[in-house]
Amino acid sequence: MPSFSVRNFGCRVNRAEAFAWAEAFRERGFRLEEDGGGSDVILVNSCTLTGRADRDVRRFIRKTARDNPGTKIVVTGCYAERAPAEIAGMPNVIAVLPNNAKARLPERVMEIVGGEGARMGAAQETEAPFRARAFLKVQDGCDNRCTFCVIPSVRGKSASVGPDEVKARVRKLAARGFREIVLAGIHLSAYGEDFEPPGTLLGLLRELEGIPGLGRVRLSSLDPGKTGGALVEHIATNPKICQHFHLSLQHASARLLRLMGRAAEPGTCERILRELRARSPEAALGADVIVGFPGETAAEFGELRSFLAGSPLTYFHVFSYSPRPGTPAAGRPGVPASVVRDRAMELRRLSAEKDFLFRGQFEGRELEAAVIHASERGAELLTGNAIRVFAPSCRAPKCELVRVAVGRVLPRRTEGEVVP
Repeated sequence: MPSFSVRNFGCRVNRAEAFAWAEAFRERGFRLEEDGGGSDVILVNSCTLTGRADRDVRRFIRKTARDNPGTKIVVTGCYAERAPAEIAGMPNVIAVLPNNAKARLPERVMEIVGGEGARMGAAQETEAPFRARAFLKVQDGCDNRCTFCVIPSVRGKSASVGPDEVKARVRKLAARGFREIVLAGIHLSAYGEDFEPPGTLLGLLRELEGIPGLGRVRLSSLDPGKTGGALVEHIATNPKICQHFHLSLQHASARLLRLMGRAAEPGTCERILRELRARSPEAALGADVIVGFPGETAAEFGELRSFLAGSPLTYFHVFSYSPRPGTPAAGRPGVPASVVRDRAMELRRLSAEKDFLFRGQFEGRELEAAVIHASERGAELLTGNAIRVFAPSCRAPKCELVRVAVGRVLPRRTEGEVVP
């Protein structure tokens, strides 16, 4: 019986897919290794959001083939969808599967590598879970047409998982001992819009919150243009929702947002951030931003920097613009690479400063946290408001929720102790 590992790249939707596949392999009785270095088969879930994402996938495949010549590699995901022939020509790759094969991907992989001996339900419930938190995909695809983004062409139109199916999966995950469930979607804020009659993310959350055994829910990225007042009020005040909210801002220049094909104006995002901060003073607030988009002037970069510095945001993910094949923005004259690099570094320094100040507020405080990893060498925990705390010891198992006393807050690390 071959051993498997899953190597994931990219967004939380990819993480949710990888999580589901790992659970499926476990249920079929296959040995799933968290460290894929020595496994017989590696399933790679690829990303193609940026050129760097493409390079990371290629680098991983080449290194794996070099270090483990006998390992078989199966690749799926957005990069595999966009450039299957390119991936198929790489060393040790035995199969490239499109995104539309993901629904029954474990079965397809079994067919490819020969898994006839697997026994359904052979896994033991005492086995360590693939991840400390359960990632659950509730929506896929996107109907937007942002001029920089290739994802709609490789993921397709927005499609939501029915609420009854979501509830059934959440019940199963809660029964398995997962105390935190991360709801993921390519365009999570559009959840339910494809139903007849249409549903909403708010409606889904209200249905999930009463499920027995559910500890807490964390949301993936939210679209400012679809995050209305009722949703903001609910997520910012509900104890079942992790106080960690991430917005797809992208920029603060109205002109650049129009060129990007983004529907929301800077004022919309600013209003949402202010409302979230007013209703949830201790929430972690994050955003995705792009620097170096074609045509970005020094003044417009200054607008972005000023917006970020003056906003309630506690961190931001900074993406250097990367032209994606076939997108409208790809053919436009770009900003010099050295300028893009300098602007990105400046914003990353600002993000680190804001993150340090945010975490410093909780020095000496007790917070609820999920056990991400625990061993004799120490433990890693994640609070509801997204602070990673490192403790010298933890008796609770991975997945459990505990209380942690925040101790020293350093520029790149937060230390603390689990409260008995």
